[in-house]
Amino acid sequence: MKHKIEIRIDGIAAAASPGETILEVAKRLGIEIPALCYHKAFGGQGICRMCTVEVKTGDRARLVASCTYPITEEIEVKTSTPEVEEIRRNIVMLLYRRAPNSEFMKKLYAEYGRPGDITPASAEERCIMCRLCVRACEQVGASAISAVFRGTEKRVSTPYDEASPDCIGCGACAQVCPTGAIEVTQREGEHVIWNKTLAPARCEVCGRAYTAETLVNHVKERLGSDFSQKQPEERLCPACRKRRAGRALVDHLIKK
Repeated sequence: MKHKIEIRIDGIAAAASPGETILEVAKRLGIEIPALCYHKAFGGQGICRMCTVEVKTGDRARLVASCTYPITEEIEVKTSTPEVEEIRRNIVMLLYRRAPNSEFMKKLYAEYGRPGDITPASAEERCIMCRLCVRACEQVGASAISAVFRGTEKRVSTPYDEASPDCIGCGACAQVCPTGAIEVTQREGEHVIWNKTLAPARCEVCGRAYTAETLVNHVKERLGSDFSQKQPEERLCPACRKRRAGRALVDHLIKK
């Protein structure tokens, strides 16, 4: 059994496992640290720096990204100091200037921003380059999108902004996007994302289109033939799947 490391976050004592990040421990304690490029499914990336905190070891204090800082020794953490708040304020100002069309960034700017006008870099932009969408795409095994260009022109896109043959239309990128920058359109007879139109998979009960056919095939391929033979294929939309699960639970309780 691994030994625990005693740390303090905002004066609260906690026992951390070696290698656990400051942000993970803070979440466990219910201490709020803002983070834009962190997701519980992927961990931290250290890109946005909104989760910056002050770490003190002995007489030495320094600023670190809490989402990627591994705990290896006893430390004292302060999640809000004048310097930390100034860093977060500057980050929000820059991101709001990049993505003023995002309701998410409007709320952050209202919370952290200074009064005064900001000249938007793009009136239509909503992406803050947190790259959670790229991580999600990698995790599902597609890798259809990536960061392209450099500097102020950097953005997330498919190769040459064209429909990527690797995109399976799962929508995982849109689900993890904090600013709503990625749109998935469901129309009768088609499923559209990243300039790609895919044939929809339809629910075998209600007949509604609920996802892309390519995603259904991708899942079957990833699970393998052994699983497909043991588990009969069901094409159910979330609503019908929920109703079927509810009926199964009721039948089970009645039989008991």
